[in-house]
Amino acid sequence: MTVTAASPALLHRVGDRALAWLDDHREYFRLTPDDCVDNSTVVERLKPIGELALNMRVLFREGVAGSRQQARAGQLLDFTWRELLDGGNVLARLQHDEPLSPVPLEVYATFHELGHRHPGLEAAVRTGRRTLTWTTLEMVPNRRLGVLNAERKLGLVPSGDFDEAVARTWLGQLPEPWTVQLHIGYDITHTVFHLTNWGEFPERIPPEIADYLTRYLPAWLDDWADLEHWDLLGELLVVDACLPRPTLDAGLWERYAAAQDGSGAMPIQRGMPQGDPARVFDLVHHPTLVAAFASAMATSRALSAA
Repeated sequence: MTVTAASPALLHRVGDRALAWLDDHREYFRLTPDDCVDNSTVVERLKPIGELALNMRVLFREGVAGSRQQARAGQLLDFTWRELLDGGNVLARLQHDEPLSPVPLEVYATFHELGHRHPGLEAAVRTGRRTLTWTTLEMVPNRRLGVLNAERKLGLVPSGDFDEAVARTWLGQLPEPWTVQLHIGYDITHTVFHLTNWGEFPERIPPEIADYLTRYLPAWLDDWADLEHWDLLGELLVVDACLPRPTLDAGLWERYAAAQDGSGAMPIQRGMPQGDPARVFDLVHHPTLVAAFASAMATSRALSAA
């Protein structure tokens, strides 16, 4: 069956609207004094901040932003580093309090790629990495990949073997494709993200994994589209864009674009939640970030194939 690729205009429009929503709601990313009382809460609040920075980095890297998008993305990155993270001081404090936590390292890696530096944080990271515990902390395999990729981005000697870590992931073992439940779906997407440095190096996907994904990804895309799970569908659309021959399926992208709210937000599943704006933000910021990521990757691939 011949698959028609989505138009670059449709792909770009999804990301443009998502970016506008993220910019309009930037204040909801900010840590409050209550958040800073407990480090576990800080870690939870850092996750969306790190994802925001990653997505803006992807947008710049792929070179698909128009002048308005580029200006917005630049302002968001500056806001994230200077105001949300206090120039890296938030990360340094967390690393000092929890020297074996890989979270500050992973968030900082994106800013390090963009030229930002925080010597105090880097010194604290070096202290934690000298311990045996750093390499023996128990974590799921694709999470270990994330740590190794962050170390690579900072130019550090890796704390483990990357290929061995890939082989221990669900995707690295090429299991039965019909076992892909929700959490496994996210294991698959994040393995690809860490393998490719968030889509920058798609050639790093081993050939056997690329073949496996090429064979089964279309069915997974259809399944999660039928379930209207827009968050996971968006991540799988990024995986599609990372493959040697992405489909950029017009039908799937039209359904995905139609699910996007008029405000630019993307619901996690089915329709937009209602209620308190802060609660709505907590529910939809991730799928909206994913929409911006998927759009940048797919638009870049569509334009390069044109």
